[in-house]
Formats: sequence, C-alpha cells, structure tokens
Amino acid sequence: MSHVDIHELAAQAETAITMNDLMQAAVDEGSSDLHIRVGRPPVLRCSGALEPLDCPDFTPADTAKMVCEIATEEQIAEVEKNGGADFGLAFSEAARFRVSIFKERHNYGLVLRQIPSTILTLEQLGLPEAVHELLYKPRGLILVTGPTGSGKSTTLASMINIINHDRDCHIITIEDPIEFYHYSKKSLVTQREVGADVPSFAEAIRRALRQDPDVILVGEMRDLETISAAISAAETGHLVFGTLHTTGAASTVDRIIDSFPTNQQEQVRTQLSMSLVAVISQVLLPRADKGGKGRCAAFEIMMSTPSIRSRIRDNKTFQISSDIQTGAKYGMVQLDTSLLNLYAEGKISYEDLVTKAQDPETTVQKLKEMMGE
Repeated sequence: MSHVDIHELAAQAETAITMNDLMQAAVDEGSSDLHIRVGRPPVLRCSGALEPLDCPDFTPADTAKMVCEIATEEQIAEVEKNGGADFGLAFSEAARFRVSIFKERHNYGLVLRQIPSTILTLEQLGLPEAVHELLYKPRGLILVTGPTGSGKSTTLASMINIINHDRDCHIITIEDPIEFYHYSKKSLVTQREVGADVPSFAEAIRRALRQDPDVILVGEMRDLETISAAISAAETGHLVFGTLHTTGAASTVDRIIDSFPTNQQEQVRTQLSMSLVAVISQVLLPRADKGGKGRCAAFEIMMSTPSIRSRIRDNKTFQISSDIQTGAKYGMVQLDTSLLNLYAEGKISYEDLVTKAQDPETTVQKLKEMMGE
C-alpha cells in the first residue's frame, strides 16, 4: 500500500464510531488496553479479561480510519516503512494512551494501553515502607522488573513522584514513549522521548551525564549498550532506575550479566555487586475478592546486603533466594510469600497462587502449614 492509500481506504469506512468514542469507552470501563483489528469489533481488556464491544466487526477501511484519526503523517509514514509506530497520545484531561499501530495481513491494527491519569502512592500499590527508603539513596541502581503489563511503569511513576515531591534533585526520565507526565515540584524534571528527542536509550544516558542529573530513569534496559550505560551512571554517583522483563531477583541479575560477552562478565559482576541497590519484581493478578474486577500486585523485593553483594560477585546467584527468605528485617520479600499473603487475605485465587509461584510445591506445603493441615 502506498502512503496515500491509507487516506483513500479510510474514506471508504462505513462505521460512524470514532477513535474518541473508543478511547472514551476505555476510560469509562477502566480498561487497561483497547485492541482494534480487522474482522472483529474493538476489544477492551478489563481486569485481565478481553471484552468485545457491542458493535459490528471492523473492516480494513474502518481500522484505516482509526489510524488516520490519531496518527500524524510522520507516524503513518513510519508504519508504511517499518510496519509499525509507537507513540504517546493525550485524550482530553481524562487519560493518556500509549499507542502501537502495526500492519498485520496487509491491514492496519492498533493497541492502545491506557496510562492512568493519577499516580498511585506506594501504599496503594502495596509496596512496603522499606521501598520508600530507597528513594533517598544518593546513588546506585534500582531495578523494577516483571513481564509486560505487570505495572512496572506505574510503580516507577509513583517512585519518581515521591522524589519530585520530597527532594531537590534534577530528575531525567528517558522513555519510549513518555507515559506519565511529571511536572517539576521540589525537583526539576526533564523528560526525554526516545525517537522524538534522542535517538536511543544508550545515547540519552550518555548525554544525561552532562546535564547535571541526580536521578535518571531508564524506561527500558533492552540491549547491552543501555545496560552498560545504566550501570556506569549508577557507579558514578547517580540514582538510576531501570526496568527489565524478568521475574525474580536472581534471574534479573543473571539476565544482566549474561547480556555481556563472557570475557567481561567477571568485571560486570563486580560492578553490579557494588552498584545494585535493590530489585523489585512484580506480577499483576486479577482480584478474587472483587469478582475479578481490578488487579493487585505481588512483589519480590531484594535489598543489597553484604551477603547478596558477595553472591553476585562470586557468581552464586542461585543462593540469592535463600537470602531474600531470611532478609525480612531488611525489607526483603519473596514472591511466593507475597502471593501466599495475598491468597490468605482472599485477594487472589488458589489457581493464580499456584501458577504464579516460583516454587509451587513448597508454596502449597506452606499454605497447608498456615491453614494448620
């Protein structure tokens, strides 16, 4: 399809539904995502479940019309050239969306992820007080990890909001695209969008070091160059926040070290053992106590202690889990313990407890002990 064709195709759309109608529906239903495809009505993801809207299946012209309503000519050109485009979109005062437009089977498809307009507190997210204390550290690397859609961006936004409110810092966020807008309060906030303001994450971190930052947020540590730049920034006296798509503290450390060539891994272990302050790993689960409406997060929290630093340095990450288990006094929590507590409070289902646990057998055993069986 040539560049002009999308507009010609959109002109043939028969639906009276507009993109604004669909975004309003997403806001009204409190859904996390809106899916638009050819051959189906638009679909909302509410509390983890997919719910089609009550309207006719969309035609290729209908989805093209939706793209034309929200994308700029540059973004449409990017879809034509690369098969996709991602950008942030403000929807009145109600919400912001992270938009992904793509080609599939020669048609256009869209997914809009809703970014909440209010930033939750750490208490509302269910994070312990020990995490709050991390935000006053002068330097180091704090990683928030978990699968896609586990609420990492929400947790980071909450942390940045607290620093912005309480500390006089220069905060630089590097994102693709910018999700939550932070306005300077006690801190000065600079937000840079990869692709629009700067070519890459790694380049943005290197540039940031010349911009007198105190705190740097790296939206995604997806390649060796970015991971390396983030570790260096943490070593040179900055507080660096980053995200990875890993679950659990030990696998996060392994993932970072494994992304380096073998001959550099020894050195990276040493660097990481010195600079890593904490790993917060999270998964989102549907709430059983509200009939599947809404979600709650289970967390694994690893704080850097002399013991954990030596485990990382000596390549004994498999022992990190037992340190977390015995590290409650430092604010550490095992993911499986967090899941057990949520189940005991009636917030999650037994099925989710077992399927999300890292060690299901031990977790079921502990549950029996808790229930006095």
